[in-house]
Amino acid sequence: MKFHALISEFCVAKPLKNKWRNQSRRINCSKYLCFLLMFSIVLLIFLRHLFFFSIDARPSSHHHSKKKIHSLVGESSSQDSCLGRYIYIHDLPMRFNQDLLTNCQVLTRSIDKTSMCEYVQNSGFGPRILSSEASGLWNSNWFWTNQFMLEVIFHDRMKKYKCLTNDSLVASAIFVPYYAGLDLRRYLWGFNTSMRDSSGFDLINWLKQKPQWKTMWGKDHFLVSSRIARDFRRKSDRKSDWGSNFRFLPESKNLSMLTIESGPWENDIAVPYPTSFHPSSDYQVLQWQNLMRTQNRPYLFSFAGASRTRQKNSTRKEIIRHCQSSNKLCKLLDCNSVGHECDDPLKLMNLFRSSIFCLQPPGDSLTRRSTFDSILAGCIPVFFHPGSAYTQYLWYLPKNYSNYSVFISATDLKLRKVRIEEKLVTVSKDEVASMREEVIRLIPRIIYGDRLSGVESVEDDAFDLAIKGVLKRLDRCRGSDL
Repeated sequence: MKFHALISEFCVAKPLKNKWRNQSRRINCSKYLCFLLMFSIVLLIFLRHLFFFSIDARPSSHHHSKKKIHSLVGESSSQDSCLGRYIYIHDLPMRFNQDLLTNCQVLTRSIDKTSMCEYVQNSGFGPRILSSEASGLWNSNWFWTNQFMLEVIFHDRMKKYKCLTNDSLVASAIFVPYYAGLDLRRYLWGFNTSMRDSSGFDLINWLKQKPQWKTMWGKDHFLVSSRIARDFRRKSDRKSDWGSNFRFLPESKNLSMLTIESGPWENDIAVPYPTSFHPSSDYQVLQWQNLMRTQNRPYLFSFAGASRTRQKNSTRKEIIRHCQSSNKLCKLLDCNSVGHECDDPLKLMNLFRSSIFCLQPPGDSLTRRSTFDSILAGCIPVFFHPGSAYTQYLWYLPKNYSNYSVFISATDLKLRKVRIEEKLVTVSKDEVASMREEVIRLIPRIIYGDRLSGVESVEDDAFDLAIKGVLKRLDRCRGSDL
């Protein structure tokens, strides 16, 4: 029976006999028919729409760099490997970063041996090492890397980070690609304090205008510096005082800064100086580690550096004296006399891989790049101040420092209560072997790998550990704010 016939039969019924009244009555339900039809149609449309919406709302897989996240509703951590690891990068005006590289000549001082423009090459790694001495031992993974290029190196790696997002609402951290160290370098010598402070002040004002800042007032923001933390904490406006006041700006105190040397301040975290070794795969790292295990090391200890004539009671002066009187147990590379050789990665690696111990005293500051060069060469570092490593690189070096290094008190050395060679000779062969293996094991953690597109990359290098540390730190920060 057709639908309209059913409706007609339903609405127009047969006459009914009433036992109280002997009369018939016709039921007319035309008023209700329209209501039922309209209600049924609306209900059908609603249910159909609800069904298809539920299908379309299924979350898509996570995006990579420059792809928008559409939905994370209902998506579990097993489906999204980036959950909790998304990072948003601020698109800063170019004067805070790229313009410094474009106008790299302003970064070079008159006393610099090499133009800073040379080091800008290869995303901050510098020129590739090409040398007649490089046969067999060196390959395309070695570069003339300047320590002040860390900001450029880190920014390039951030651009290739697999969990980038352009939706700051889902980001666990926000990266500020400000080249703080390079920017300050332009004005450190011969400029007044207002010039040194201007860019940092302008950056903070720019950040404060962004909605991302207001979420946690900058506590989820981080940046990288290729200079020590102290360079950004000038305490007065006297022109003779060193550095800028960037980290003393109230808003800047909320930012986390990864720096080559931290201090007693809470939001500064030390990360390794960049070395000249930038491998693109774990296999290349393993090859280098195995090579360092088989090196012949004829020298008990070595030192590469210059004395600090302006410093009274210099630890370096004592070290050089000990080395020169050690009866060929020590190899000295005096940077006062040989100059440019101390900047040559080939010369330094040849020295350190020929030595059992490498002396790492403070210089202009507590830390040195040489510490990481010696670790890279499988040479056991000898420290003279806890702030040179033990209280610095907490995300990278073992808590038990005696597992990978030797400590000699600088005070005892200057008071001549200890002799370096006598201290080191007492370390047994088994202890040396154990410490050297620990040092070689640390190599992947202190290098910045070359993250090439489509090439197997180094896992858990200095960059990876920095990102993990930042995310973990910010997660704790959010927990404490609840």
